[in-house]
Amino acid sequence: MAAVHPRDIVFAAQSGGYAVGAFNMHNPETTQALIQAAQLADAPVFLQIGRAIVPHLGLAEAYRMVRHELDRSGLQAPIHLDHGTYDEVFEAIRLGFDSIMFDGSHMPLEQNIKAAKHVVTVAHSFGIPVEAELGSIPDASDSIEWEAHYTKVDEAERFVAETGVDFLAISAGVMHGVPDLEPQPLAIDLIERIRAVTGVPLVLHGASGVPTAEIHAAIAAGVHKFNADTDLRHAFRRGLEQVFAEGDRQLETAMAEGRRQMIEATIAKMQEYGCAGKASASAPSLVPA
Repeated sequence: MAAVHPRDIVFAAQSGGYAVGAFNMHNPETTQALIQAAQLADAPVFLQIGRAIVPHLGLAEAYRMVRHELDRSGLQAPIHLDHGTYDEVFEAIRLGFDSIMFDGSHMPLEQNIKAAKHVVTVAHSFGIPVEAELGSIPDASDSIEWEAHYTKVDEAERFVAETGVDFLAISAGVMHGVPDLEPQPLAIDLIERIRAVTGVPLVLHGASGVPTAEIHAAIAAGVHKFNADTDLRHAFRRGLEQVFAEGDRQLETAMAEGRRQMIEATIAKMQEYGCAGKASASAPSLVPA
């Protein structure tokens, strides 16, 4: 089985001045929505197995579900572990994940560096790129003390130099979920400074609800992978609710409409990030999985 190498996807985004989307799936229908959106938009995509689905299905079963849908679709895209714990990272490597994120952001810096360095050593021996995180991403709220969450520039420089991670997820004004309030402007100057000292493509998690102008400014500053879930999950939910608002209907009918609306929302993200139409351009970079 051939797959587009995750590094190639992100480096192509970096050289092309756009970003690639990384989206979570929650069941077969949402997995199909992400795959079909990528095919329709001709866009590269990271299919993410994240914190919601792992407790629900387990890492191995979630991987098998995504692998099944991906293989039957013919799409070439990496399956990515999102916010993996130390133990989950090694399970993901054994299962055959194409890309992993080790999240040690809750650890003291020294411990995070030590753990991430070992993860990188093992993952790279299998040709698997590693994303890690510094700083913290708060849950949506109108009372966030941002300075306590932002990634520190000097720590980012040291972390990347000592661990050898391929991509760095940072905190620069994003949050998990979408609050019912004006979004926090991204700290674009902070993104620029971190990019300058680390030299690696940066990642922003919690990109749902971020205005398009802020997305484009972040790309120009050095962000080339955006993680978004809430906006797409809400699109799927709208489809379900619209069908059931008509009265008692088959669950499959509701899920089909949820899938349709999630496809539309995902394509809109891909267009916003600038990666729509870019998948074919990276086709020559196929490598054995």
